Amino acid sequence: MKIAILGAGNMGLSFSKSFLKYELIKPENLHLITRNQSKFSKISEDFPKSKISTFDEVTELNADLIIIAVKPQDFKHVAENIKFKLRETQMVLSIMAGIKIERIQQLLDHPLVVRAMPNSPTLLGMGITGYTSAQGISFSQLINIERLLNSTGRSVYLENEELLDGVTALSGSGPAYFYYIIDAMIKAGTEMGIDENLSKLFVTQTMLGAYHLINNSDKNLEALIQDVASKGGTTEAALKTFNENNLKEILKTGILNAEKRAKELNG
Repeated sequence: MKIAILGAGNMGLSFSKSFLKYELIKPENLHLITRNQSKFSKISEDFPKSKISTFDEVTELNADLIIIAVKPQDFKHVAENIKFKLRETQMVLSIMAGIKIERIQQLLDHPLVVRAMPNSPTLLGMGITGYTSAQGISFSQLINIERLLNSTGRSVYLENEELLDGVTALSGSGPAYFYYIIDAMIKAGTEMGIDENLSKLFVTQTMLGAYHLINNSDKNLEALIQDVASKGGTTEAALKTFNENNLKEILKTGILNAEKRAKELNG
């Protein structure tokens, strides 16, 4: 299989590294296409055997799968200015937030489109990707795509494309929400006199432990919270403050606004 990455930024390159790591593709069958020539030396350092080009240089694309990894805001400009014509057998996999399959099909004048939403832990092979596909894509073609996606972590097929904007808001943007909360916890630690590095260790290890407890317990989240929050204790004092300030509602509203923004990107 030959793969071209249109937009060799962070996500495009982390996908590429996963494909090579699991030997799903030979390095010489990987074509990395970037808008920015200044990135050439860094990319060629990481991918010495792969082909690297700028958008302007590519007049013909010899690939079975083209992964579109440009920023959604740039896609219309990119689609209108590419110099190659897609062949009818070529598959397109979009990992852009918000841009619907129908819009991609229109701008590329091409029917075979799979749309996926990965998240940044794909960099470590620990991502999760929701994906969906256009009509007319065969089961075996989807299985091939899923194999590629699974090299970056886990993947979930969604029948309903509308749900992909929710996935974008939940898991695509999700890592940033955890970083935000962790940052607040670390800062609270330093205010209490704990060294920043030590505070970070306590918070990150606590998060890791909590994740494993969620996965290994039959209890729901409410019960797990109650296990920690004894009556009149320290945890209850913190939770009382969170509830009085509607922290849960604020977080939910933020996530719903991320979904709203994903829908706007299609415009």
